[in-house]
Amino acid sequence: MPHRATLRRSVTLFRAFLTEQTDPDGFYSVLAEDSVRQLAQHTPLNGRTIVDVGGGPGYFSDAFRAAGATYLGIDPDVGELTARGEAGENMVRGSGTKLPVRTASVDVCYSSNVLEHVSEPEVMLAEMCRVTKPGGTVFASFTPWYSPWGGHETAPWHFLGGHYARRRYTEKNGKEPKNKFGESLFAFSAGAAIRWGKAAPLADLQEVYPRYHPSWAQWIAHVPGVREIASWNLVMVLRKR
Repeated sequence: MPHRATLRRSVTLFRAFLTEQTDPDGFYSVLAEDSVRQLAQHTPLNGRTIVDVGGGPGYFSDAFRAAGATYLGIDPDVGELTARGEAGENMVRGSGTKLPVRTASVDVCYSSNVLEHVSEPEVMLAEMCRVTKPGGTVFASFTPWYSPWGGHETAPWHFLGGHYARRRYTEKNGKEPKNKFGESLFAFSAGAAIRWGKAAPLADLQEVYPRYHPSWAQWIAHVPGVREIASWNLVMVLRKR
């Protein structure tokens, strides 16, 4: 099913994005609700089993369970799991590159804004495909390195190099950034992700599009070079063979 999104939705999301640091509860709640609507355009959710790789403190857990899904969130960071005071319901600690889930056991494997935080993103994508049932859906979105927000809180200085941007942030703020280049933030490109998707041994690449853009801007994801900067956040949807 082709993705459909309006300009109004894009404006709402970008406005919410501006409050990520000052109002994380508000931002992530908006993002989680939108993510459920977006994923539902690719696969039914009611009655389905979903594994969310990098589920964090439970915003997505609340939204997916409200849609009728059986939800399991996996995150390696205890700080993220307990960011709201305690771990969310059905959240467990585990690595995205070695998922503690049986092969071919879930209907949907989902991940939002995690691949750029993994040193081996292709391994994580392969794991997501492994745990998904034949005919199931793999949905992964991430921020390409050369997008305006590729360096996260160190942007836009990441355009001059990740290590430089990290040093500059530390010198200016007197502390390390939350997302440390080379440790918890890595340079993963849209092109590399799409090449992996096209050659994936266990799944077929169904769709690629910019996550937050209106439908008429989907072409951006198919233009090399342009997609690295202009997509902001890239979605890949795969179907398990």
